[in-house]
Amino acid sequence: MIVYDLACDQQHKFEGWFSSQDDFDKQVSNGQLSCPTCGSTTISKQLSAPYLNTLPDQNASSKTKQKEMALAGVNLQQLHNQFIEYIAKNTEDVGPQFPDEARKIYYGESDNRSIRGEASVEVMQELKDEGIEVYALPPGPTPPDKLN
Repeated sequence: MIVYDLACDQQHKFEGWFSSQDDFDKQVSNGQLSCPTCGSTTISKQLSAPYLNTLPDQNASSKTKQKEMALAGVNLQQLHNQFIEYIAKNTEDVGPQFPDEARKIYYGESDNRSIRGEASVEVMQELKDEGIEVYALPPGPTPPDKLN
């Protein structure tokens, strides 16, 4: 497992875990990586200091086995798809009217409800600056012909 420090084109910094450098490259080229803050898919690796274990660890092998067992059997693509499906079923799609509708809800001009829709990175930042909580969703399920 490789951990990279990442940033989007808006300079939001976050961390990503990948099985290999090749896995990172594929996810970036397929547009599968997005910034958790703004949703941008323009992602780059940042400089980071490697972790160096300078003390011997007597339990290192058991810790590694525990981590491997904790990750074994997890189908991340299925989990991702279930998350997107849950959001789709439990929110109202307002499409490109998202910024206007989010403001109406926030200012009490419309019924309070969960919505989803389309907004640019800039508009999402404007909404956040107004105090409106908005989150960029990860891309939807990847079609089978785009997987690996």
